Amino acid sequence: MARIFDRPGFAAFRERDFRLFFGMRFLASMATQMADVAIAWIVYQITNSALALGLIGLCLFLPNIVFLLAAGHAADRYDRRLVLMVCYCANTLVSLAVLYAVYKGNVSAPMLFVAVAVLGTTRAFSSPASSALLPNIVPREIFANAVALNSSANQIATISGPAFGGLLFAFGPQAVFSVTTVFFILSVLCLAAMQFRAAAIKREKVSWEYLTAGIGFIRRSPIVLGAITIDLFAVLLGGATALLPIYARDIFLADAFTLGLLRSAPAVGAFCMAIWIAWRPVNRKCGLRMFQAVAAFGLATIAFGLTTSIYPALLFLFIIGAADMISVYVRSTLVQIETPDEMRGRVSAVNSMFVGASNELGQFESGLLAAWLGPVAAVVIGGVGAIGVAAGGMKIFPELRARDRLVP
Repeated sequence: MARIFDRPGFAAFRERDFRLFFGMRFLASMATQMADVAIAWIVYQITNSALALGLIGLCLFLPNIVFLLAAGHAADRYDRRLVLMVCYCANTLVSLAVLYAVYKGNVSAPMLFVAVAVLGTTRAFSSPASSALLPNIVPREIFANAVALNSSANQIATISGPAFGGLLFAFGPQAVFSVTTVFFILSVLCLAAMQFRAAAIKREKVSWEYLTAGIGFIRRSPIVLGAITIDLFAVLLGGATALLPIYARDIFLADAFTLGLLRSAPAVGAFCMAIWIAWRPVNRKCGLRMFQAVAAFGLATIAFGLTTSIYPALLFLFIIGAADMISVYVRSTLVQIETPDEMRGRVSAVNSMFVGASNELGQFESGLLAAWLGPVAAVVIGGVGAIGVAAGGMKIFPELRARDRLVP
């Protein structure tokens, strides 16, 4: 095992706290993915509505806006490890509540929307705390490697979570939420076992200027602003995964397990790309590579939208995930490297809000457009929009396009 960690692609695993952090991210992401696929399937079974699927995304996104400043403040003011522990304890309670409702047979769409809103609130706080904690537990020289491996933990969970959740759904939704409860508890235990303890925090006076410092920093940094903005609008417009329950049931005439496979396919692509990046980092022309990845993301989205067969669909979703992984890797590394540690929480909160917008708000946009024009048109239009974002972004953010190395 030690010899494996000596290899450059696994350098971050030499740090004990990173191994625990990796396990925490995997378990929490696994539970989140399983819950997401189960909730989406139940809601669509109850409502038969594409708009209802979009509302799930809206319920996840709104807390990012409401708690934007508070989440960044919490990540910079308090022990980031403890903030994560509180969030995952809350997720455990939500999972138990849904499990109880399913067991009693009184689950409803409004109840699930409330549960999703609570999960969205915990994500609003946990995402900046997690992003800001990572640079504290690994040396700077292996940070890019830690980002790639950390992303792979999330992608491994995103691969196996939906498929495992879909498989467990065959035994009833109570099986899914029983496992998610256990995984959230284990993620809390990983955090508790970490040796890292926050250094003494400078207690700055809380003011409007302090709370909005992260927004101000991003506005003054064209590279960070460009990376976040491009990623936001590309995934916002190309949110094909939000409509997978419709594709699985109505186009491919399949079941919840097939939905899990479809949900897993982008993560398989992202995981493979994350492993490749860990071994062969993006060392040159990183800005240009990000724009190229966004264009590839858009092309694959269009191809997925037009397919009527599950096997080509899985291939195109694989490409979507791989392309998105490049964008996520470049953005995540640039945001953390360019940001001073004392404001990483506030900057990460803004970044998380953008990520939330690109995923959850994109899910709402896709559901709304699908209800209006149909799922195929919604996906194709989104893919065209992502290509347009790549083309326009290269002109609007020339500093990002010209960025050569991720870590100077």
